[in-house]
Amino acid sequence: MSYSEEYREHIEYAFAAFCKIVLRNAAMSAYRDIGRKWKHEISLDYLMDEQYYNPSTTDSYFEESIKLTQPTEFVVCGEIIEIEDERLAKVFSTLPKLRQEVLVLYFFLRYTDRKIGEVYGRSRTTVNYWKLAALKQLRKEWERLEHEERKADTF
Repeated sequence: MSYSEEYREHIEYAFAAFCKIVLRNAAMSAYRDIGRKWKHEISLDYLMDEQYYNPSTTDSYFEESIKLTQPTEFVVCGEIIEIEDERLAKVFSTLPKLRQEVLVLYFFLRYTDRKIGEVYGRSRTTVNYWKLAALKQLRKEWERLEHEERKADTF
């Protein structure tokens, strides 16, 4: 189907008019949004004229990581394990010795379930059960401690 030259020109002008309307409306929306933001913002120059505010800050995230408390040490499987987080150390200490050993062998010494099973004379599935039970107990104790701390903070 062939269109006449006049019809093509009409389509081009109509499309150009449509694009101009869309761009104008987008610009008006942007200006309206900027105006809303300016109603809620205060210029720093205004703050400096009214009262002196120091326009600087100091980073404090490294200060939090340096604590005065010493890490808690555990001797598990002949290895000394240091735990810096007090809550984690408290929760880890509630685990039975066997579960502590399984977690240390698996996560810190990178033993496989099969190798841990050889150390204790058990199957790989039994060791996996011990590991999952230890993690479940850790999570349960962690949540209990967290709940107690929140409860203590509310009173």
